Amino acid sequence: MQVLSNARRLARILKPQILLNSAPSEHKLIIYSQCHSLHSSSSRSLPSSGNYCFATVRDVMYSRTSKEAVKKIYDDIIDSVNVRRTMAPNAWLWSLIENCKTREDIKLLFDALQNLRIFRLSNLRIHDNFNCNLCREVTKACARVGSVDFGKKALWKHNMYGLTPSIASANHLLSYAKHHNDVELMVDVMKLLEKNHIPLQPSTADLVSSICYYSDNWELISKYSKKFLKAGVKLRRFAFDLWMDFAAKRGDTESLWKTEKLRSGLMKQHTLVSAFSCAKGLILEGKPLDAAAVIQLLDQTLPDTKKSGMVVELQKLVNEWPLSVVKHQKEENRKALAAVLKSGIPAMVNGLPNMGVEGKAGAQLLASPDF
Repeated sequence: MQVLSNARRLARILKPQILLNSAPSEHKLIIYSQCHSLHSSSSRSLPSSGNYCFATVRDVMYSRTSKEAVKKIYDDIIDSVNVRRTMAPNAWLWSLIENCKTREDIKLLFDALQNLRIFRLSNLRIHDNFNCNLCREVTKACARVGSVDFGKKALWKHNMYGLTPSIASANHLLSYAKHHNDVELMVDVMKLLEKNHIPLQPSTADLVSSICYYSDNWELISKYSKKFLKAGVKLRRFAFDLWMDFAAKRGDTESLWKTEKLRSGLMKQHTLVSAFSCAKGLILEGKPLDAAAVIQLLDQTLPDTKKSGMVVELQKLVNEWPLSVVKHQKEENRKALAAVLKSGIPAMVNGLPNMGVEGKAGAQLLASPDF
């Protein structure tokens, strides 16, 4: 009998949870929990979004649309801090962030943050901002919705929303700028990082370099490369590849060799892109056999799984790069450069079979570039 009684009691406790988990996806559940409040004695910072508790049925609100959900959560937060004068539970704010789908939702989110910040200061005497995880998720929501102007507000160290900016928050906006090829947004974000003394990271260098590269903006990639180096950022292969390929595409051997010196000081082994960039620089300097030697060395060190990429890079070098590098030169210098390339590229390709590289690619690609 005691076992049966315990089983019935357990069934009554678990029944609401089973109902919650079986709800259809279009009726998204917004879980409000009192188990982790922002002013809890254990911590003043927001926990992760997974810290929800399934307490009682009255703590669950069903919402047919995210718009209704956002408005309902916002109203509850405002009622909590401005009417009932109690701190809203963490889960409400996390749910508000997760459900933002429009610019109007983002406006409500920032208004809720401002009200929470005021309540923390005036009633709880908490002067610290929310932790940086919250700011990261807020800027992520802004980028998701496309409200980047609100996202930029989150990057100010002294803001009225209690947000703690970090490079992770900025990277969400830079990712948006990369996806939309928005150079202006990238410049704005970089200015905010500098004004608010937010340390740069290798991931930021990758994003900024990529935006500059694909927008064909040599001035900006040169400007920001100096900033990253001055800040002591430990750059990754991806950023070096973009810088070197861009320099080779423009025929700027001075910048190419400066970048190669930095790269080789951090990493000994070439990537496909960095090696072929060096080969292009040597061709520009009238050293096609030295260029072939670089490619031959790459063939010896490159993993077998990546060697197929050598044929692709050779094709680009022969068929695409000459047109690009000549286009970037002054009109009076183009004819002389074209002559260097027409003699240098075939000489380099001819030099590859004699140095141990399979000659199949050379035989296929040996053709004077058509300028």
